[in-house]
Amino acid sequence: MAKPYSYILFDLDGTLTDSGPGIMNGFSYAIEKMGGKVPDISQLRRFVGPPLKDSFGRALGYSPEDTDKAIALYRYYYNTQGGVLENAVYPGVEQLLSDLKDRGKTLIVATSKSALGTNTVLTHFGLGKYFDFVATADDQSRPHKSDVIRYALEECRIADKSLAVMIGDRENDVTAANEVGIDSIGVLYGYGDKDELTSAGATYLAESVFDIRSLI
Repeated sequence: MAKPYSYILFDLDGTLTDSGPGIMNGFSYAIEKMGGKVPDISQLRRFVGPPLKDSFGRALGYSPEDTDKAIALYRYYYNTQGGVLENAVYPGVEQLLSDLKDRGKTLIVATSKSALGTNTVLTHFGLGKYFDFVATADDQSRPHKSDVIRYALEECRIADKSLAVMIGDRENDVTAANEVGIDSIGVLYGYGDKDELTSAGATYLAESVFDIRSLI
């Protein structure tokens, strides 16, 4: 059943835009520069969405020092070699954002992406005009998705958490929302799947952009 949410927090990668090609190419570039091999780039799909430190450190097993080196290489490719624009807005997303703004909703980006990459994407695709606030990750003060969500809630002075919902396509979006104490909508058109999002404890699931509209 739909709830009258006033504050809608959107993940970026895999939720607003299909950024998979650029992210996977960035990971492939970094891994190979670090001496590894990527025989099948589709194996890198799992890294679309989660924080870079988690992906390079926890998932790939890099040491803290090598994780920092790999992240720098990834960002070099992504931010300066065109990876950020190997990307496309999902069909129906811009109309959804426009409709929500017309209905007086406060729209917020809450992403594990850096400020540079986020602002580049929002500007390039003309999506920035729909958002009241953009909350991005920071390696020092906001390394985790839960930190990003808390920052957004604080900066937007959202006291009643029942009025806020986090929309994302990966487990980390859902678990972070649960940790902070807000509802979540797991989208199935991105890079997560039903089992991942259900196991993480998503409040709702949306198979399409149209389904998001019906829930909020």
